[in-house]
Amino acid sequence: MRVPPMSSRFLDACRRRPTDCRPVWFMRQAGRYLKEYRAIRARHSILEMCKRPDLAAQVTLQPVEILDVDAAIIFADLLLPVEPMGLHLKFVAGEGPVIDNPVRTSHDVDTLSTTNTDDLGYVGEAIKMVNAALAGKVPVIGFVGAPFTLASYMIEGGSSRHFLLTKSLMYRDETLWRRLMGKLVDVLAPFAILQVAAGARAIQVFDSWVGALGTDDYVRYVQPYSRALIERIRSTGVPVIHFGTGCAGYFKELHAAGGDVMGVDWRLNIDQAWMDINYRAAIQGNLDPAALFAPLPELKTKVIEILKRAGSRPGHIFNLGHGILPETPVENVKAVVQIVREYRP
Repeated sequence: MRVPPMSSRFLDACRRRPTDCRPVWFMRQAGRYLKEYRAIRARHSILEMCKRPDLAAQVTLQPVEILDVDAAIIFADLLLPVEPMGLHLKFVAGEGPVIDNPVRTSHDVDTLSTTNTDDLGYVGEAIKMVNAALAGKVPVIGFVGAPFTLASYMIEGGSSRHFLLTKSLMYRDETLWRRLMGKLVDVLAPFAILQVAAGARAIQVFDSWVGALGTDDYVRYVQPYSRALIERIRSTGVPVIHFGTGCAGYFKELHAAGGDVMGVDWRLNIDQAWMDINYRAAIQGNLDPAALFAPLPELKTKVIEILKRAGSRPGHIFNLGHGILPETPVENVKAVVQIVREYRP
């Protein structure tokens, strides 16, 4: 399946084509910092919001209307694919996602299903609703978690600081690790393609936990599976954004796994990151989310510094170095959009 091209400021930048001004969107742009989101969240659980296309679409559209950003990213959760694989997912207040039956043994990996991706069709339905409401105003971004990040959640049973269980399995039984990662690619690729078929015009691959690894471990244990996933998504013809956090020390290796656009966190200057990959992909980022709490003059200075560092080369998408934090002042987010729109190098 290959989708017809769609023209937009954001998609042109993904393809490193000139744009009238820098496109801008924000990771976690739908979230608790918006009172409109909080009003819905007060009545529904996270999983209910993800699984009801009408709610997911409503929340996805809020920041497009409120902030006037250049793309909508579908409201979903990285961990949704673990449910059709046979794991029990819940969200616990103050703790976040919890998997009741984590993956620790060969038997656990054997029992993981790779054939129930259609169970995630509610995400596709939400994308169709968002596209109908937007009527071509801006494109919709779909997303999946990267294999390492999902594997970490599945093994740890939730969030982790040190990833001891994940790394122990990886080092102890490389064959088992590779079976797990292969199964994840076989679930995540069809899930991403499902989103493209529903109308997503770009896919972001989030490797939220990849910064837990060193360079050699990333190349040996993770890079082949990220590359396989990204190649399968790119076969649809849509651009892929590859974003990892905490990997400033091996950004080149991350890029070697693929991506039409490379997302950069705030730990690496964006001009250095782009130079490190010889400008062979577009670049996205990379304001520290905490900078959105700064006084407006300081915030403007920081935004313009990133815009200057990225220069006039086509292919920069302005974004944060990670997701918007819950207490972020909405007016400051709006101000960033305005600063980016008005900037001319």
